Amino acid sequence: MGKSLLSASLGLIAFALLLFVPAGTLHYWQAWVFIAVFALSTWIPTMYLIRTNPAALERRMRVGPLAETRPLQRIVITAMFICFPAMFVVSALDHRLGWSTVPTPVCLVGDVLVAIGLVIAMVVVIQNGYAAATVTVEAGQTLVSTGLYGLVRHPMYAGNVFLMVGVPLALGSLWGLLFLVPGLMLLVARIVDEEKLLTRELSGYRDYTERVRYRLLPYVW
Repeated sequence: MGKSLLSASLGLIAFALLLFVPAGTLHYWQAWVFIAVFALSTWIPTMYLIRTNPAALERRMRVGPLAETRPLQRIVITAMFICFPAMFVVSALDHRLGWSTVPTPVCLVGDVLVAIGLVIAMVVVIQNGYAAATVTVEAGQTLVSTGLYGLVRHPMYAGNVFLMVGVPLALGSLWGLLFLVPGLMLLVARIVDEEKLLTRELSGYRDYTERVRYRLLPYVW
């Protein structure tokens, strides 16, 4: 619990620095609402996992390029670690310099998308305790094909799409949406490489791909 709370607190501090420093002000209501939405959407499910499946939460906390074992995944995660913070900074600069104007209702829609993306990620972890933050297949890991996994093969990454769309809108920026395209390209590269591993090492995955056709978004891909 202490490790989880420390990680969550450090994450929120990082968000605050990435937003309020480039914004040049604390009078940035969109950032405050975003941080509150992010905190509530992650802390409540985290407390649930601490009580019900701490091992799954531990897997989610092993994150970063050094935690990856596949070379391509190290590159992808490194790029994501650059792209996602850059989205925050550009959105905050947009607020400071007035590059674009986003109506309040659209900002609130962005917050809803952020919440949906985070909740999807947590539901995935609840449904699949082996849903780690790194691309790997553990000893004794079994295939999960029900719940959200019955809709798409990578529901956690689908939640990331909601996040990538929602974050700039929640922060009142249209320019932040520029990072949506490279973010999607990185997700596609991660998924394609991950499926090579899963097909080779996870029992039943090849048959699963024939039953569930879509990887990321239903009727799209």
